[in-house]
Amino acid sequence: MSEARSATGTVVVAVGGNSIIDPKGGRGNLDTHDLARELCEQIASLADRYASVVLTHGNGPQVGFELLRNEAAKGVVPPDGMDVNVAATQGYIGYILQQVLGDVLEERNEEVPICSLVTQVEVDPDDPGFQNPTKPVGPFYSAEEAAALSSGQGWRMKEDAGRGFRRVVPSPKPLKIIELPSIRNLVHSGQIVICTGGGGIPVVRRGKRFEGVAAVIDKDLASALLASGLGAQDFIISTGVPEVYADFGKPGQRALRRVGSDEVIRLRNEGHFASGSMLPKIDASLDFIRNGGSRVVITSPDSILSSLDGETGTTIVP
Repeated sequence: MSEARSATGTVVVAVGGNSIIDPKGGRGNLDTHDLARELCEQIASLADRYASVVLTHGNGPQVGFELLRNEAAKGVVPPDGMDVNVAATQGYIGYILQQVLGDVLEERNEEVPICSLVTQVEVDPDDPGFQNPTKPVGPFYSAEEAAALSSGQGWRMKEDAGRGFRRVVPSPKPLKIIELPSIRNLVHSGQIVICTGGGGIPVVRRGKRFEGVAAVIDKDLASALLASGLGAQDFIISTGVPEVYADFGKPGQRALRRVGSDEVIRLRNEGHFASGSMLPKIDASLDFIRNGGSRVVITSPDSILSSLDGETGTTIVP
């Protein structure tokens, strides 16, 4: 095992689902090994800086593809529930990240064990999110395509940050990570853990048992809950932009570099962050800071290390 593993502290890294899908490869391209390589190089380097590294990931595009497959094949095989679609994406995204990260570590002669854990997250069956779907899943569509899908399939469609229209599904607030004790044990044993994928499989308690529900939990909110539960010192959110911006897309757009949480709250309340893209990341960051976290870094996958050094990215501190 590398001597660098004597470093201290825990970091949780939340990776967006769009980071591991080729934007130029069409709606169904999931050949993500090459795309995961750059990210895993950064994650492997984090293992030299922290005693414990925990990796979570989004699944918005991927669970959308699962839903499309279900729809296309419903005349041949019964469709899976959305909770099963989330579990499936946890499995194959976790597999890819685990394999590529393992390759990178082996090339560096670092013997750090890695595991992927299928993770359930409890939600409230009466959460208002079930009545107001907001979570974008799947590919982008034109306004004409969105109208046709809304009419023909009954899908709820919503414009997503100026990039087109996407299907939206319920996104209840995460309350409890069911496998947190197991994750803690794996972390304490020195493993890099990939877990809580896609925000976790949404489940509700029915008496003494849990039952999956049709929803997709926001992965950043679930990752913040995980980071707080693990007592992580740092929380990294990897997304499609190198920094967070105030007045995004406007003539006065400006990058936020190092900001206090009070300033972030002010900007949030002024409406600077879009509900379909950056707002959940900001809310997750503030949750983590309120619960005792030391630092949140929001940046693109290729800038994780430079952002930790303060050279790029947005850093939010108490």
